[in-house]
Amino acid sequence: MAINLKKGQKIDLKKSNPGLSAIRVGLGWDPVEQGGGFLKALFGSGQADIDCDASVFLLNEDSTPVDLIYFGNLRTKNDSTIHTGDNLTGEGAGDDEVILVDLDKIPAQVDKLLFVVNIYDCVRRKQNFGMIKNAYIRMADAKTNTEIARYNLSDDYSGKTALIVGLIYRYDKTWKFSAIGEGTNDTGLNDMKRNLERKAYGV
Repeated sequence: MAINLKKGQKIDLKKSNPGLSAIRVGLGWDPVEQGGGFLKALFGSGQADIDCDASVFLLNEDSTPVDLIYFGNLRTKNDSTIHTGDNLTGEGAGDDEVILVDLDKIPAQVDKLLFVVNIYDCVRRKQNFGMIKNAYIRMADAKTNTEIARYNLSDDYSGKTALIVGLIYRYDKTWKFSAIGEGTNDTGLNDMKRNLERKAYGV
């Protein structure tokens, strides 16, 4: 049975799933409904779709980025971490973007995988996470698709343009997950990378 996490909670991914290696990390969100009714349907809202992008920073013990997997760099060299593709609108049910992680293939110098979501072109489009609802991250066994854990991001992220969603990290010969759910004002992955170097995400 999947565990529903709250902000700040941590779980051992392997404790109740012996032999777990391949994980499907699904991230999802929905755009908040805009008013307008019939006229909106007839003429369109004039508002660009909100293009949220899920990415994962592979970090060393000191939280320095070793690699970055996102829509422009879909996989690590050894295929330990694979982004399955970009969703431009967030429409539809289920996971909007999926990142596959093979824990047994993670390079030795990588201690943490930090999952983030940012809004593409957020400044020009004047968009923020107050326009998004039902954001979540979930982890499932990639072989059986059995859900292990889920974290629903329920805070008010109005005005925030990026989310630090959660962290998978090495701990005493196993792997754990920490539910973070922190909103930031970073406007892109370069901003996020610079700020990561100032703020170490510990365990």
